[in-house]
Amino acid sequence: MPKRLITPADILPAAEYAKNRAQLRRDITAKKRNRRVEVGPYITFYFESYDTMWHQVQEMVYIEKGGAEQVPGELEAYNPLIPNGTELTATFMIEIDDPIRRKRVLDGLGGVEDTAFLRIGTETIRGIAEADQDRTREDGKASSVQFVHFAFTAEQIATFGKTDAGVVIGFDHRNYGHMAIVPENVRAELTTDFG
Repeated sequence: MPKRLITPADILPAAEYAKNRAQLRRDITAKKRNRRVEVGPYITFYFESYDTMWHQVQEMVYIEKGGAEQVPGELEAYNPLIPNGTELTATFMIEIDDPIRRKRVLDGLGGVEDTAFLRIGTETIRGIAEADQDRTREDGKASSVQFVHFAFTAEQIATFGKTDAGVVIGFDHRNYGHMAIVPENVRAELTTDFG
């Protein structure tokens, strides 16, 4: 069964992490290849797991040099993004290099975090935006980084686990109505998040 929470005991001391950092980064990069899906021209979903969040916490503590005092805050921020066994969790990023185009697109994507969905066959699972903070400003501008949870029923988990599941991910936002088929290698990797 996958681990669901990172504890302070799971975090390596800075010197030990530094010694192994290059290999750990290569390992997580390889794992993440099968946990991402591009949807439309600007948005990429990065599906999270214990491993991706553990690495994120390690990196934050390493880069910011906060030591053991920093760890509780990082765990509070990142543990909620580890799938709980009946869900998939994802960070989606709106990635646009050109700052003028980025501002224009983000200004028109307010509420995009509430329009994400996964479709398995004929069933649609709506994304639930992470409730830690409002990711759309009052003026309607969307944040370029969003976090969503997709809660599954037992039947949906069983269907998702089949190789012919036909999984689609997308948005039904008025300014970003894009969808993509979840590739088989990604679907297979994401089945490890359940149970």
